Amino acid sequence: MHEGGNIQTHVVKNGRHRHPEAFEREKLHKSIVAACLGSGAPTGNAESTARRVVDEVVSWLQKRPEVTSNDIRRVAAKALRTYHPDASYLYEHHRSIM
Repeated sequence: MHEGGNIQTHVVKNGRHRHPEAFEREKLHKSIVAACLGSGAPTGNAESTARRVVDEVVSWLQKRPEVTSNDIRRVAAKALRTYHPDASYLYEHHRSIM
């Protein structure tokens, strides 16, 4: 759907101590794939699920010039829940599951 870096959204990291960074589609894709693989999904399924989720997040970002990393995590987790609920749980709670 949305390829490349045409997104003009900036991401404010948690804590607001850093300057906003440009949204990186590939970074989100990798984190979704990792959650899918961590929940036992085969590699092909993890890749295709990540593409769908990232496309939904990118669509959500289209009219937002600035968002927080928590906003992206929340929207991605909601989209991921549709395709892979177990991976969504891992993705949402990745910092608290250690």
